Amino acid sequence: MTTKSLDAALSATSYPGRGIVLGRSADGKKAVAAYFIMGRSENSRNRVFVKDGEGIRTQAFDPSKMQDPSLIIYAPVRVLGNKTIVTNGDQTDTIYENMDKQMTFEQSLRCREFEPDAPNFTPRISGIMHIENGTYNFAMSILKSDNGDPASCNRFTFAYNNPKAGVGRFIHTYMGDGNPLPSFEGEPELVTVSGDIDSFTDSVWNSLNADNKVSLFVRFIDIATGTWEDRIVNKNK
Repeated sequence: MTTKSLDAALSATSYPGRGIVLGRSADGKKAVAAYFIMGRSENSRNRVFVKDGEGIRTQAFDPSKMQDPSLIIYAPVRVLGNKTIVTNGDQTDTIYENMDKQMTFEQSLRCREFEPDAPNFTPRISGIMHIENGTYNFAMSILKSDNGDPASCNRFTFAYNNPKAGVGRFIHTYMGDGNPLPSFEGEPELVTVSGDIDSFTDSVWNSLNADNKVSLFVRFIDIATGTWEDRIVNKNK
């Protein structure tokens, strides 16, 4: 698989939807996570990321304009011990609760499917980062309809042990804009991860479509100590 520039991958379409990037910093010292949301409707765009304990949650920017909160208000990031969970929906809670009961990441998602938002049937994308004793690995998952058929759910899990410095994996909900929106296809894209947390955050945010981007979260975790730094960027201020 050819390694793509993350900036180029992000800007390749005006509407990748929601996206997760997991990887390792160029110096090899930090585990890197980025999660962004985009929106085409007023309801989707009326959101911000806010801190919530060791993670974040989405929140209505203007509560008076909130319509249906069911698929847009959730906790994208939660921490369970030495594991950081990142997802595009309330399956964050499902993973947290089931892994707390000793299930694996993959097992935890077997009770979930794609979102019930016909005709798009938006995939549920998820990631988990595991840091222990100076080692780092991560996994990603996508639950999607079978080529738009809601009667069948296709489940894919991708695991990455000891990821290389300066690269990451990028998975997003849609291949591009359209009606219905075409679901992501294939293995998570291999992308570059460069710079410190601030330059990386700026690069990701500036590469997203200006009209459709809503919020971005970035976390750099020190692999040696488990401590982290976060950045949140919200279009609504």
